[in-house]
Amino acid sequence: MNTSGFLIGERVCLRPLVRGDLDQIRHWTNDPQLRRLTGQVKPMTETECEEFYQRTQDQTSRVWFIITLKATGKAIGEAGLLRMFPPWRTTDLTMIIGEREERGKGYGTEAINLLLEYAFGRLNFHRVALGVVGFNEAALRFYAKAGFTREGVQRDGYYYDHTYHDFVMMSLLEEEYRAAKARCGDGTAGVRCLSM
Repeated sequence: MNTSGFLIGERVCLRPLVRGDLDQIRHWTNDPQLRRLTGQVKPMTETECEEFYQRTQDQTSRVWFIITLKATGKAIGEAGLLRMFPPWRTTDLTMIIGEREERGKGYGTEAINLLLEYAFGRLNFHRVALGVVGFNEAALRFYAKAGFTREGVQRDGYYYDHTYHDFVMMSLLEEEYRAAKARCGDGTAGVRCLSM
């Protein structure tokens, strides 16, 4: 069993990004299925991947994790908080399960629960926000189950494959998260408890 994560759950760990992860990050970033959902419009080169890594290491306004399977240590995705702004107690969240065969197994649910607990419980953020491509119905359902509320739409804010699409803005507030955590009764928040 691998427990070398920074945030450790029942089946997944979130550990800091290291230089050795860059080939995997580049593979996920260049995956056509994921590119469609993330807005990556050109191939990520080795140089650009290194620059991304340096930003994750040098900037205090972001923290980046690799999602790994606890049992094996296999990297299955990435997650992070970015545009962290402590004076307003706000941050944005991003998460991708990059390994196709690991999607739909509940790993994303566990990973977002770990990341939200970190954001609200350890970093004391008041608001966590994200954006989702409007045609990504699976992600919209996932984040809604995790307690996020739609708060706005950037009409035609995303362009892909000769077509403009809406970009949906969502957020979760500290009091919403804490209320869901209290409803759980076992002291943990989670998608199952955040769902109303």
